[in-house]
Formats: sequence, structure tokens, C-alpha cells
Amino acid sequence: MADSTFDLIVIGAGPGGYVAAIRAAQLGLKVACVEREHLGGICLNWGCIPTKALLRSAEVYHQFHRASEFGLSVEKASFDLNAIVKRSRGVSAQMNAGIKGLFKKNKITSIMGEAKIVSRGKVEVKSDKSVETISAKNIIVATGARARELPGLEADGDLVWTYKHALTPKKMPKKLLVIGSGAIGIEFASFYNTLGADTTVVEVMDRVLPVEDKDVSQFAKKQFEKQGMNIWEKAMVKSLDRKPGKGVTAHIEKAGKIEKHEFDTVISAVGIVGNVEGLGLEELGVKIDRTHVITDEYCRTGVDGVFAIGDVAGAPWLAHKASHEGVMVAELIAGQKPHPIKPNSIAGCTYCHPQVASVGLTEEKAKEAGYKIKVGKFPFMANGKAVAMGEAEGLVKTIFDEKTGELLGAHMVGAEVTEMIQGYVIGRQLETTEEDLMHTVFPHPTMSEMMHESVLAAYGKALHI
Repeated sequence: MADSTFDLIVIGAGPGGYVAAIRAAQLGLKVACVEREHLGGICLNWGCIPTKALLRSAEVYHQFHRASEFGLSVEKASFDLNAIVKRSRGVSAQMNAGIKGLFKKNKITSIMGEAKIVSRGKVEVKSDKSVETISAKNIIVATGARARELPGLEADGDLVWTYKHALTPKKMPKKLLVIGSGAIGIEFASFYNTLGADTTVVEVMDRVLPVEDKDVSQFAKKQFEKQGMNIWEKAMVKSLDRKPGKGVTAHIEKAGKIEKHEFDTVISAVGIVGNVEGLGLEELGVKIDRTHVITDEYCRTGVDGVFAIGDVAGAPWLAHKASHEGVMVAELIAGQKPHPIKPNSIAGCTYCHPQVASVGLTEEKAKEAGYKIKVGKFPFMANGKAVAMGEAEGLVKTIFDEKTGELLGAHMVGAEVTEMIQGYVIGRQLETTEEDLMHTVFPHPTMSEMMHESVLAAYGKALHI
């Protein structure tokens, strides 16, 4: 490399890293971005984007089977799993190429290889062909995370899968066990269940989607069960007996008793661990807690010139959080004065069927925090657009501070709620009160009108229930 000195080195080209690199370049910094595998990271190549492509195929297939409800006829609806996967991989490839174009446009030096911070301001990059050292005053660690594997439940790619295997399946599961009902687990459960797999979800906590509001979790569970899923809460997979070519015997503990159940495929979705190994972080003085880098509100690690963003820096493990942190750190390095991120104002979205979306505090957490609250709920079945769309199953819930009118949290389950939640996110960012939201005119007929009605319901003013 002709010039190995930069203003900023970004390690990792996922949604945090590549966005940080672009924003820094826009601000006039000379930037290098080191990536060991794929531009776009897990999100674009093995996470957010390809899973949504798969789920879209499942959604269309589901609608085929509802054709008669809409006065339509579809004969012998079927699917080609290989073609579904091929489309998904094509979507990822298209987005990957887009990042290459953005790097070229912004004159970012892209280096493929394994990075290690060998001393303050110096990064060694190993590739198949060479080893080179580059330097910069500032370094952003954006190495992301990978699937957590529990002893005895490790993936083998044949009988037991991680998300990567589930994205490129060699077979269509007939009887599927999904361990964990967080976003990753429940999305794959929803996909394969829709395509016809006999699906069982085992969750160690007392409800599916355990980070969501209780009302939303309970509503979602009923819908999943209506679709034929078996949901086992407060249960734990203790071990797996693997029989190559035949299947898996799962030893599942529930209510103090262990039962044996047979499956042909298992998907393990029991959380993630940060990619902190081999980076030289601890030798540099960077503190790590349970595989995640400890940072302050500006993503500073405590070691001068070293920042950490995205999944490697801890919860919430969301691509949009990583991207926003990337912009914030780039602007901080460039001498600007960005605002720190407010984790409670970052929305979470799960693309199962029905969709789930939320921002802020759940009702339970709001009470634990000492708030006296007002709660509003509005059902999809009372919204004209939802009924016309054939999507009358859902719920919008809002939680307000009784004293100030602050919107403490919003929680939704139903069709297209992952698109609707941003309205409440903006409301929290702008610190709107219940009065502001009540006086906002929502267009008709839209599903977003339910957001308005939920606010009204919190204060006994709902019009359509």
C-alpha cells in the first residue's frame, strides 16, 4: 500500500462500521476500513436483509392460501426452497455491491483481512497474501457478534443449525425445534412454520419474545399457536442426542420433569457473543465484560483514540443502533458535538407473522421505574384499513407518564407495525406529550390511525372502541 497512514481506521464493515467510514469520509477524514469476510457484515449478508427476503417469500406463500378470502383463486400453491434461498442470497449480493460503490464514491480504502491493534494507533492486517501495518490517530472497533453456542447444543450444520445454516438450508425441515424465542429464533420459526414445518419453540423465560411488553407477547403467542406452532415456555433443552441421517432426540425440562422429543432439525438461537478475540484489545487496556467492550455514552473505550460501536459494544443489538453510533463517533472524531444516543428511544422490530415492534418502556418496566402511568390499547379489528386488508389481528399499546404526559413506551403486534413504529420513535425524540399526539391529524384510511386511537384510549377518549 502506497500510503498506510489514515485519520481513521474502522475495523469491521457491518452496518456500524461501513456507515462510520462513510460519514467520516464525508467530513473530510482519510479513512481505511478493514473487513475479514463481507462488506455489510452479518446484517447485510447473514442477518437482517436475507432473513427479510426469506420472510417475504413466506408471506406471499401464506397469502396464496388466503386467496379465497379476497374473492381470488390460486391452484396448487407450492414453493421451491432452493429458489427462495437463491433470491435471498441475490438480495444480499446486490446490497453488498452497493457498499462497494459507496466506498469508491467516498474514497474509502477498503482492506480485506484480519485486523489486530498491535499498539496505540497501529493496526496489523493479515490476509492470505500479505501482512501489512496501517496507522491512524483514531480507531473504531465495529466487529459485531456471532451466535452463542451452549455446551451440548453446538451446531453441526446438518442436524443442528445456527442462523447461517437456517439461511441456506440443505433440506426443508419436517419437524423443527427452535431453541430460543427472541427475534432470531421466532423469525426462523415463523418462516419454516409458514412453509409447512411442524415447529416447536422452546423458551427458558416465562413468555415468548421475553423483552417485549407482556400484552404483546401473549397476543403473539396466541397467533403463533393458531398457526400451528407449539410454544413451550419456562422450558429448557438440556441435551441433544444426534442420530446422523435420522434426527435428534431433545431432552427438554419443563416443570421439573425431563421429556424426550424427536425432531429432524434443530435451530439454536440462544443469543450472541461479541467478536472481541484476537483484536489486541485487552493488551491495549480496553475493558471487556462478558464478550462485550465497555464504553461510555459516546462509545469511547477509555483508551485514547479507540472507540467501539454496534453489537460488540453491547445491547441493544440492533443494526440501526450500530449505524447511528457510527455516525455519532465519526462526527465526534471530526470535531463536531453530536448528541449521545438514548437507548430507550431505539425501536426494536421482529419480522415474524404477525410482526412485532416496540420503543421505550414496557408497562412492567415503567411501573418498576416508579412512574404512575396511563395505558391505552387499540385493536386492529376496529380499524377500517386493517379489516379491508384482511389483517384484523393485532394490537397497539401506548404508555404515558400520568404526571407529564411523556410517551414512555409504545408496543405493537400485527401487520406492518415495523413500519408504523417510527411515528412513536419520532415522538419520543421530539419529546412530544399526549396532547401533541392527540392534536396530530392522522390520514384516513390508514393503519396508522390506530396509533392515534391508542393515545386517545389512554385518556378515555378513544372514538372507535
